[in-house]
Amino acid sequence: MTEAPATPGNRTRWRNWAGNERTDAEVVQPGSSDEVAAVLTAAAAGGRRVRPIGSGHSFTGIGRPEDIQLTCGRLTGIGEVGADGLVTVGAGTPLHRLNAELVRRGWSLTNLGDIDRQTVAGALSTGTHGTGAQFGGLATQVRGLQLVTPDGAVLDCDATRHPEVFSAARIGLGALGVVTAVTLQAVPAFALRAVEGPGTLTGALERFEELMTSTDHVEFYWFPHTDVTLLKSNTRVPLEEGLAPLPRWRAMWDDEILANGAFAGVVAAGRRVPALVPPLARMSAKALGARTWTDHSHRVFVSRRRVRFLEMEYAIPRADAAAVLAELRRVHEANDWRAAFPVEVRIAAADDIPLSTASGRDSAYIAAHVPAGTDPGPWFSALESIAGEVSGRPHWGKLHGLDADVLGARYPRFGEFVALRDHLDPQGVLSNAYLDRVLGPAGGRL
Repeated sequence: MTEAPATPGNRTRWRNWAGNERTDAEVVQPGSSDEVAAVLTAAAAGGRRVRPIGSGHSFTGIGRPEDIQLTCGRLTGIGEVGADGLVTVGAGTPLHRLNAELVRRGWSLTNLGDIDRQTVAGALSTGTHGTGAQFGGLATQVRGLQLVTPDGAVLDCDATRHPEVFSAARIGLGALGVVTAVTLQAVPAFALRAVEGPGTLTGALERFEELMTSTDHVEFYWFPHTDVTLLKSNTRVPLEEGLAPLPRWRAMWDDEILANGAFAGVVAAGRRVPALVPPLARMSAKALGARTWTDHSHRVFVSRRRVRFLEMEYAIPRADAAAVLAELRRVHEANDWRAAFPVEVRIAAADDIPLSTASGRDSAYIAAHVPAGTDPGPWFSALESIAGEVSGRPHWGKLHGLDADVLGARYPRFGEFVALRDHLDPQGVLSNAYLDRVLGPAGGRL
């Protein structure tokens, strides 16, 4: 067994993407499952803790190392795609590289989130999802995974081998073991016909179900301080029908100059002079223009996010979405808050994964944002409180204030997951303060 490259006592500064989580840790960079096993068993023997990390895009402390940080930058690679569409990839493979390579070979993932900078394992472990009434999150596309547990065992898991581990580890929070490889179900490459344009929140609430199921993938962004929304509707179409991507100048103008450059200026101005936020929000809403184009699916699913922010996102029963949004608007209008970022609204199909935010129920997702480096204050508290009235479940990688007692009541299979965690990691080798809060201390450890 080869030991993972590491320098004992060599500690490195780490921060997450948003900059709200910072620490220093001893870093190890294993390049195989055997090297991961060596790190974990040595840590267990020494009473130390290890946290695996991908791109660090989570806003919570889920990836924050307290002692040893296990990076997966050497656990990469994309295998051959079988005739059945199955492809095995290294856990540290970034999604944007996987998407580009799959389409080059004539394949795609059937649904994606709107960010592709995460590693495969990191995106899965935190429950990354996209939108679409008939489509589940990224984890529903997993058909197998390799998991290294703190006792050094290397488990190849799927629906027939270690099925109870496979079921839970698809969204495992990095609490059950270190995922080193994942087998995903790809589909023949397809295009998306994107139609975008302005709408109103009033209209969206009046016909929420009709709107969100009007085509394959629907989402909208509501601009607080206004009634304006940006509606995005994507329809799956065969590649054979041809592509009609945005002209380069239009993509640059819309997605870089307006959505990133100009918006960065709006956010900066609002931070310096909060009273400017409402008029700037109205100005941003008026700048929205309609556009239609057709491109490879991953190029439509994904957006570039260069303005850094903090985010809270709650999954709620889809049937409650309109009422929750209406209450969120009412509370926002009743208070003197300055929300410079739009609120994002998506939906997803129910799934059977124990800690999926869509476990057992068709779900709607409501996400609020504030600029990185600012206090979310009562804006996030309001969303958390309103979502809590309908048993809302927070995204595992996005800010929230819930603990194991509350979460245990909102996930029917929560106890099943925690019992498996205690069996696989009784010493809490893979835990940290965040996991101790949301799952409870491993094995009852104080």
